Amino acid sequence: MKRFLLLFFGLPVFLCALIIDHTCTDITRIPESAILAAKDSLHIAYGHTSHGSQITSGMRGLVAFANGGGKGLPLPENIFDWNNGGTGGALDLHDYAMDGDVGYYPQWVNETRTYLDDPANSDVNVIMWSWCGQVRGKYASGVLWDQYLGPMTELEEDYSHVIFIYMTGHVDIYDDANNKAANDSIRAYCRNNDKVLFDFADFDRHDPDGNHYEFCHDDCNYYDAAGGNPLGNWATEWQDKHEEGVDWYACGSAHSEPLNANQKAYGAWWMWASLAGWEGPAKTDEKTDSENILKLSVDNNISVISDNPIELSFSIPEKGLVAVDAYNIDGAKISSIFRGNLSAGQHSCSWDRKGKSGIIIIRLKHVSGTASIKLNCI
Repeated sequence: MKRFLLLFFGLPVFLCALIIDHTCTDITRIPESAILAAKDSLHIAYGHTSHGSQITSGMRGLVAFANGGGKGLPLPENIFDWNNGGTGGALDLHDYAMDGDVGYYPQWVNETRTYLDDPANSDVNVIMWSWCGQVRGKYASGVLWDQYLGPMTELEEDYSHVIFIYMTGHVDIYDDANNKAANDSIRAYCRNNDKVLFDFADFDRHDPDGNHYEFCHDDCNYYDAAGGNPLGNWATEWQDKHEEGVDWYACGSAHSEPLNANQKAYGAWWMWASLAGWEGPAKTDEKTDSENILKLSVDNNISVISDNPIELSFSIPEKGLVAVDAYNIDGAKISSIFRGNLSAGQHSCSWDRKGKSGIIIIRLKHVSGTASIKLNCI
């Protein structure tokens, strides 16, 4: 997996691509703090049809699996819980947020814009779409750019405060060449242009031990060649050799096997943690500069008593997703000022209060904690 960073005020400026694939499935290596950071900072909308449900079905089954100590996970009960709205301390993930899947153009683009333009969804900062079986046809007919990569790029430009997750399509042994070429095109675009990619097809080709199956189908059956002889099913073979409830768990997995959905659920949580600022296992034990404390301040007090934008400055001790919001004295949020994944150090942002007056609380949230200041806006 490669690292990335959001440097400016809601504008994704990636240092390098974030690729989520079969190498991002060791759920035991994601620290509790990273899981909590994801739940605190991410608001996700996911559009998909049957194949895409493998991710959320796997995530749903993971809750009970972890609660039961699967893989020896020593984590609090329901830590992997998710729902639409993030109630009860769960991850805020709106499943089936948009109708259809990314194969239906221009429907998926219009659905995305309608969803993001709805004030009720103003807190959404992650959009993810899956394919069903259309990726090979888009490539073969020469419209993969016009109907997928290009529109995704335009959406990123138009909604700069949102992280858009690209995805490969599932594997397809019945059109192996076009399927591989389409998915390779998506991978190359994401790597070359510093995007976030959930490599759905890569999960389909690897068992938990990392064994690669060159010729396989979405049901995890593998073959000696495209159009060749069936050799077995990598998922059921692995499941039969390992203990259910300890090494893997039963769950829904449309068109496929539970183990495939397990792996995609692990990858999804690796991605959520990464989007919330987790640096990955190699960085888990690194110390942060104790002198670089979390703080928030107003740069020019004169702006507080005028209708000019209020300039805010803040520093954070480590890289991570930052949210700055304005609340009234009753604790109701009145404005989302800033969302972004920032490097450690000093930053600033501006809030145009647009006539809002009275006692205003500005609150900054970060993986390392929260900071707030009280303003008397006249």
